[in-house]
Amino acid sequence: MSLQKLSLTTLLYFTLLLIIRVDSTQPPFSCDSSDPSTENYPFCKTTLPISQRVRDLVSRLTLDEKIPQLVNSAPPIPRLGIPGYEWWSEALHGVANAGRGIRFNGTIKGATSFPQVILTAASFDSYMWYRIARALYNAGQATGMTFWAPNINIFRDPRWGRGQETPGEDPLVTGKYAVSYVRGVQGDIFEGGKIKGHLQASACCKHFTAYDLDRWMGTTRYKFDARVTAQDLADTYQPPFESCVKQGSASGIMCAYNRVNGVPTCADYNLLTKTARKQWGFHGYITSDCDAVSIIYDDQGYSKSPEDAVVDVLKAGMDLNCGSYLQKHTESAVKQKKLPESQIDKALHNLFSIRMRLGLFNGNPSKQPFGNIGTDHICSPAHQVLALQAAEDGIVLLKNSDKRLPLPKLKSMSLAVIGPNANSAFTLIGNYAGPACNSITILQALQNYVKNTVYDPGCDTVGCSSASIDKAVGIAKEADHVVMIMGLDQTQEREDFDRMDLVLPGKQQELITCVAKAAKKPVILVILCGGPVDISFAKYDPNIASILWAGYPGEAGGIALAEIIFGDHNPGGRLPMTWYPQDYVKVAMTDMRMRPEPNSGYPGRTYRFYKGPKVFEFGFGLSYSKYSYKFKHVTANKLYLNESSSTKMVENQHTVNYKSVSEFDTEFCENKKFSVTVGIENDGEMDGKHPVLLFVRPEKNENGKPIIQLVGFQSVILRAEEKAEIEFEVRPCEVFSRATENGLMVMEEGTHLLVVGDEEYPISIVV
Repeated sequence: MSLQKLSLTTLLYFTLLLIIRVDSTQPPFSCDSSDPSTENYPFCKTTLPISQRVRDLVSRLTLDEKIPQLVNSAPPIPRLGIPGYEWWSEALHGVANAGRGIRFNGTIKGATSFPQVILTAASFDSYMWYRIARALYNAGQATGMTFWAPNINIFRDPRWGRGQETPGEDPLVTGKYAVSYVRGVQGDIFEGGKIKGHLQASACCKHFTAYDLDRWMGTTRYKFDARVTAQDLADTYQPPFESCVKQGSASGIMCAYNRVNGVPTCADYNLLTKTARKQWGFHGYITSDCDAVSIIYDDQGYSKSPEDAVVDVLKAGMDLNCGSYLQKHTESAVKQKKLPESQIDKALHNLFSIRMRLGLFNGNPSKQPFGNIGTDHICSPAHQVLALQAAEDGIVLLKNSDKRLPLPKLKSMSLAVIGPNANSAFTLIGNYAGPACNSITILQALQNYVKNTVYDPGCDTVGCSSASIDKAVGIAKEADHVVMIMGLDQTQEREDFDRMDLVLPGKQQELITCVAKAAKKPVILVILCGGPVDISFAKYDPNIASILWAGYPGEAGGIALAEIIFGDHNPGGRLPMTWYPQDYVKVAMTDMRMRPEPNSGYPGRTYRFYKGPKVFEFGFGLSYSKYSYKFKHVTANKLYLNESSSTKMVENQHTVNYKSVSEFDTEFCENKKFSVTVGIENDGEMDGKHPVLLFVRPEKNENGKPIIQLVGFQSVILRAEEKAEIEFEVRPCEVFSRATENGLMVMEEGTHLLVVGDEEYPISIVV
């Protein structure tokens, strides 16, 4: 295969491959053809089915050899020529050194750092997600190729410190992101269905399930018991994981720290075995989050002893313990006759199956495909271009009064850049990242456009407990244009740290307001943050002309922002989460309910159910162009579901005529699908890339139905004044179904409206 002809997707795969192969140290592999003592074992024979090979391998192990294989740092088994293996590696938005399996202390010092996931999601471009998702393996600086990503928990509460790691608040977006990521990492094609067992690397969907609180008001993720209704599980918390397994064919799942309705997720048989393995057909390994097994006894008091905790998780279907708890207490559980050895064998079968699917028992990886790729593909130009494209496509224009942006490119102009995030390359990266290849700050990128640039941080830190307002105001008064780079960083939101407020920290708002008032012209405000911030003051301040949200845009984020500010790129990102007002902090973060309860004043969560005031809505995003839509053709406007009898039920004092989706066979649902053609026109003067979002809204919002729900999205590139048509495939069994209070997915009679922009198209369902 010619390297010149490789896709960006494959080139990204090489990055991780090379991190492992550069040093002289051999990679972790078994069945070396140069070692005749091992190559004749049946588990080394690649012509045999993996299940048979694994069965042979596990049968040769003693109990003392088996138990240490149940933890993330699995030791070698020298007598069988099996090297050690590190299960814990991270690749959330680029290869990271957060886990133990990847090291940047050899020849390779860094890897491409793409935008944090929340910004990547704002592109609403699933093929872009797939291209970014490639992760690599082969020799030397890595000891594992199982990556514990993506994070596909719903961004339920705006204060969550890890919301930045997720694709946002919508189950469809999150599920499609999961599928794109998993297919990209594991070596499948974008459409899926190529890989039949072999894995180029392994992806792990986490954190299963209803995990979206880390540390808030004395409640920690380690002890939190998430009380979740069957209805919310069915249509919000579980769908991304179901998509990850059924469509993405993920080879790994991570169970979470928290309990769900009283049961620790890692000890929940109904969750891990009945749902994931039996209902969804999951074939892979299930790992705990790190030390999540120990807390089941030590902190939660769910199990009566350490040995009982071991029994509870293994019988529930967990296979691997990130930590050492199983290594310490499994033997005593066996000796106390609480745990049969066959239960250990079952877990080992799942674990060694993954290692074999990864090719680690097929001999020397350097003799396999991609085994001799050179280091010139680390931090390659192709990777850098993709990182820049991802940042450009994700950044969201939230305000642009009087078309203040883009700024003119005049050699004589002067620019003031003010803000604590302006000159920090580290802030651009976000969390769960490794050292970036080549990161430049937003300030440096702006200086490439305007030589006469004056900079002041304005605040002592992002926390802004002290602000040099007078100095910043003085600088702003003298400049032709002012760009303020404000927002949050990892000191304000991160793992194990949820926010208490939704406003900008410290004296940031005061600084912004004072500078904007003093500047010659209305200023440009750039907000870096993962979670939403209440910037209502800026939205309505006439002295602030334009607002850009840039998430944590990765190593190329500074360049992307500068290109947007000066018009070399037309912004097209759209918010993947609702931006709430500060008043929302009155809602307890521990309340997992999605749906509102007007009688109690509970407002509900996310755009699907929340009816309260918003700073910015889900899906909002401006452009330097204007786009218009029109429904061109819909192949159905009435759907009949009367092939079999319907059921009446009383829900919330309403009599509902409905049919359960489970009553329909696959053929019925397939035959009912129809196409929707949407015309889109770029009415502006700039070329642009634009995500088209298709929603469905019930005519009557009752019985716990979502107010509105995203059912499809596609991105299209249009030249100025160009027209195009986009076709969506609508599957009624998925799009028009809803969850009842007991978690049953049903379709009921009534009218639904397809919505794109301001256009609506009615679809009637007859039961």
